Amino acid sequence: MAKRLLVAYGLWALGGLLGLHHIYLGRDSHALLWMLTLGGFGGGWLWDFWHLPGWVAAANGAEGPGDRGGTVPALSPLRLAGQVTVGMYFGLMAALGLPWVPALLAQPLAVGLGVQLVSSVGDQTAEAPSILAAAFLASLLFQGRVLAVLPTSLAASIATQRHRRYKPRGMPQPRLAARLYHLGLACLAFIAPLACRGLCGAAGVLGTLLALPRAATELLFLPLRAGRLLAEVLGFAGGSLPQERGAGFEPSSWSERQQWAYEVLSLPVGSSAEDVHRSYRELVKVWHPDHNRHRAEEAERRFIELQEAYEELAGPRR
Repeated sequence: MAKRLLVAYGLWALGGLLGLHHIYLGRDSHALLWMLTLGGFGGGWLWDFWHLPGWVAAANGAEGPGDRGGTVPALSPLRLAGQVTVGMYFGLMAALGLPWVPALLAQPLAVGLGVQLVSSVGDQTAEAPSILAAAFLASLLFQGRVLAVLPTSLAASIATQRHRRYKPRGMPQPRLAARLYHLGLACLAFIAPLACRGLCGAAGVLGTLLALPRAATELLFLPLRAGRLLAEVLGFAGGSLPQERGAGFEPSSWSERQQWAYEVLSLPVGSSAEDVHRSYRELVKVWHPDHNRHRAEEAERRFIELQEAYEELAGPRR
């Protein structure tokens, strides 16, 4: 089906940043590059305006086999600059979206794929194994640091120029549905890690924002809490002075250790010293290890607890 220049310009105007005009003309590599870089960071989309007539003519078969002028394409400084730029861009995106993947694996792979994508734009291509090998070797020399994306991209681009060639003509093109399916998978592989990282960052920011009201409330009540703590330290908590041990002393005023000691001795909190001494003597006779040889471990444990409880309430035994 013949391609129309007016349709190509309409798609360029409406969805040129996403490469719709390249999909229409069968330039899938160019379309994918524009999808992942938003029209070559905007500048490439504007550059396409002057090249659309030639691309439409090429899509309609206007160029013959002899138009290439040789088996090896001529060196293009613009294509070389695009390979270095896109390779660096892909490497940085891999560092942002795949922080859990080792840099020596994710960075050179992303850089190599970016350089390979630019090398496949139009009627040219290059050998992917050579590009990836150069990228991995350069990344290994720089130990996978983030700043290594530049030398890695340069090495991969140089390898691309050494192995550049023309695409074979006359190859049947897949159906439009299959082409869109492959383009969608490629975009998903690029965008999914970045989207996941962005959602995790957004969740952290949302949690921080939700915690701000609680932090503000705590800050407002800080003077009251400080005053209450000071009153407890000075012994004025509840508006009354601490009372001596004896009548009227609330059980809640006793320490947890003392309450435990009263429970071990089977006495109510605040019992007199005589009650403590009497209960201790009676329970010691019951749980003495010599009288409980059939349950020696339990008796020894209870006997030690009784001694600790008595020392807590009556002081160390002489």
